[in-house]
Amino acid sequence: MIWQLFLTAVKALVLILALLFAFAYITWIMRRGLARFQVRLGPNRVGPFGLLQPIADAVKAIFKEDITVERADRVLYWLAPLIAFTFALAAFAAIPVGPDGWVVANLDMGVLYVFAVSELAVYGIFLAGWASGSKYPLMGGLRSIAALVGYELALGMAILPVVLMTGSLNLQDIVAWQQKHGYLILWQFPAFLVYFVASLAEMSRTPFDFAEAEQELVAGFHTEYASMKFVSFYIAELLHWITGSALMATLFLGGWAAPFGLPEVPVLWLFLKWAIFIFLVLWIWASWFRTRYDQMIRFAWGVLLPAATVWFLITAYYVAKGGAL
Repeated sequence: MIWQLFLTAVKALVLILALLFAFAYITWIMRRGLARFQVRLGPNRVGPFGLLQPIADAVKAIFKEDITVERADRVLYWLAPLIAFTFALAAFAAIPVGPDGWVVANLDMGVLYVFAVSELAVYGIFLAGWASGSKYPLMGGLRSIAALVGYELALGMAILPVVLMTGSLNLQDIVAWQQKHGYLILWQFPAFLVYFVASLAEMSRTPFDFAEAEQELVAGFHTEYASMKFVSFYIAELLHWITGSALMATLFLGGWAAPFGLPEVPVLWLFLKWAIFIFLVLWIWASWFRTRYDQMIRFAWGVLLPAATVWFLITAYYVAKGGAL
């Protein structure tokens, strides 16, 4: 028992360090990628190809003045970034990066765990908006809650057909089903489309970054934050991008399972599939425009949720008639 707890703690520590490293260099990929899309250079001064820029940014953030605005609710103002960061970091724990043993927590309810913990991070955003004592953060926080109600329903509904097809909420079982029957993106392509679009809203990526919306809300919910508290929100936001991309790869592209009968290599295949979604999100971010907030809410309730519901009912009928493999 003690050995098992120690092993879990070690795996959790390795995962935390890996995610923080991934966060540091996804900022570099993001900035270089956006620059290339926009015919710019991006960071290229600190280290070869700008590879040391994330370290320079971290040092700069650490030494910046840490302020607390006068009208803030001080307890919640400090607690909000901690909530957002902690739950964003914890969400990855149930995602397997390899066969048995290559996961921090192999949970029978793994899908529900990732989904629930990811959504708890939104409370940090809302509390930040409310506790800052400023109208722009408050509007950003309210927008995040409205998006949670709309897009997370579609997100959850898009997961249900996957669960019905595989007969399990365990992510390892879902990967094993795909090893046997083929990737779920082929069986559940409409569910994948809904999930991908709703995930953009969860990640706060364009065109769904209306909780920040610089042209309208200055910087949205974190307008009144600085130094490491601001960085905590930034880390949480990019961790959602990392976790969401890894979860899409696990649910619809077989996760760590090797394609085309190639050798199984833990971490490698999930990383490559994760990189595909990272690039797709970056591409959309660089190419698309932010639409109006009210249009995005109508899209969630009027298009995504009905589409996800209809496909769920079709899948349920198929499985009930004995179509599950």
